[in-house]
Amino acid sequence: MTVAIEMGQTAAGSPAALDLEELLATRLLVQGNSGSGKSHLLRRLLEQSAPWVQQTIIDPEGDFVTLAERFGHLVIEAEDHTERALQVAGERARIHRVSTVLNLEGLDAENQMRRAAAFLNGLFEISRDHWYPMLVVVDEAQLFAPAVAGEVSDEARKASLSAMTNLMCRGRKRGLAGVIATQRLAKLAKNVAAEASNFLMGRTFLDIDMARAADLLGMERRQAEAFRDLERGQFMALGPALSRRPLGLRIGPTDTRPRNATPRLTPLPEASLEDARAVILAAPPPETPARPQRKPQPELLDQLMAAKSAALELRPEPPAPVVSEEELAERRARVERVLRAVLAEPDAGFRAVGVLYQEFVVRCRIEGLGTAVPDLNDFRRMLTRARAGLGGDDAADDAGWQDVSLRASLLPEDMQGVFMMIARAAKDGRPCPSDAAIARAYGSHSLRRAQRLLTYIEDQGLIVCQLDGAGRRIVTLVELAWATAPGDPNADDTTNESLVASSS
Repeated sequence: MTVAIEMGQTAAGSPAALDLEELLATRLLVQGNSGSGKSHLLRRLLEQSAPWVQQTIIDPEGDFVTLAERFGHLVIEAEDHTERALQVAGERARIHRVSTVLNLEGLDAENQMRRAAAFLNGLFEISRDHWYPMLVVVDEAQLFAPAVAGEVSDEARKASLSAMTNLMCRGRKRGLAGVIATQRLAKLAKNVAAEASNFLMGRTFLDIDMARAADLLGMERRQAEAFRDLERGQFMALGPALSRRPLGLRIGPTDTRPRNATPRLTPLPEASLEDARAVILAAPPPETPARPQRKPQPELLDQLMAAKSAALELRPEPPAPVVSEEELAERRARVERVLRAVLAEPDAGFRAVGVLYQEFVVRCRIEGLGTAVPDLNDFRRMLTRARAGLGGDDAADDAGWQDVSLRASLLPEDMQGVFMMIARAAKDGRPCPSDAAIARAYGSHSLRRAQRLLTYIEDQGLIVCQLDGAGRRIVTLVELAWATAPGDPNADDTTNESLVASSS
């Protein structure tokens, strides 16, 4: 069944229809400067599609909470809930098929990013049984998927960008159809914007944004000037759900109104200058006197610690000891021996990286390594190579392995070990790792997750999977032409253990 949503009228006066089923499969990007009518367009889309599909809106300004009165959306006040609570709320919203509005108004930029990421992750990380079609609208998407780092912490930015990337890149198979709106294409991360196949471009004035909009619509650069002449509510449309050629349209009216309406000019109140002076310059109310705080007396232990700190500051730092190449090699060998001991634990493949790192640090201190303990980022890289069956310096000068490492860096960090494990098996001509071995390297018990992981890596154009006549799996690395030997995907989890052992 095809559901056509009327978004308004074309320049010729005919109805402008949007194919909802096609939109669910191909996603939508809306761009326009402030005042161009983006929020009005999103409201029209939400109102027209509300009877047909479940919806959720990531609302940074609280503009869409009025949908609850007319269409029964559940408004979730993000500032009243923790990140964990919002992730669970996202999961439950999908399970029970309830349309929601995540109101982020009142939060600073960093907390908006953290809570939006948690909620989106809840929508995304749900079992296959609940992958119902869902329209996910993100207003002011440049706040949640910025092209460059801003004033927020790297942790918050990465979490939000990862959630937005999952929504636009991997959400389609889970039934999630991303609809993102932004004021500036130049401020939106390219890998997020590039996944949309439908575009509605409104009024914009900056040359860089006009040029990107023209490129996305397949228009010539000289035609980009037309975006400056668009009126409020006018958009250029292109995409399989809208039109196969650039089409001008005007968005129709909506039944609901935003809570934060556009300011309108109103007459000033009539008041004499003396009345205004009496009201504005009246004496302020008396301040409540603050209690003088009693200065705490420093304890004896505090005095001793302060004296010790002062003495340490005056003491010259000893010169850094010179470490020979032999000593460095011996330290690396001891670090790798500790890592192998950590991974030899029966449940090491299913424990969080942070937990493994804590145990790794403790064992390194027991070994007397002291300050030579790698930091968390170095440990992640070592763990990736170890799970792939590589030693610390294996294949360092091998051009093929350098290419493998480069290609692995295109994947999320938690997937790189799986890709390198498959590459190692292919280079050595070993059987393809089983689903159980892949799941273990990924840190999961789920065989389905291992299968989805292979599908995702194949979708990125890095590998090609095929089955032979006996149902055994063969994985070929693209361009390198390395191929694993046929392996039983249902075999026990022995491949990964043997690979890790071989690195010793």
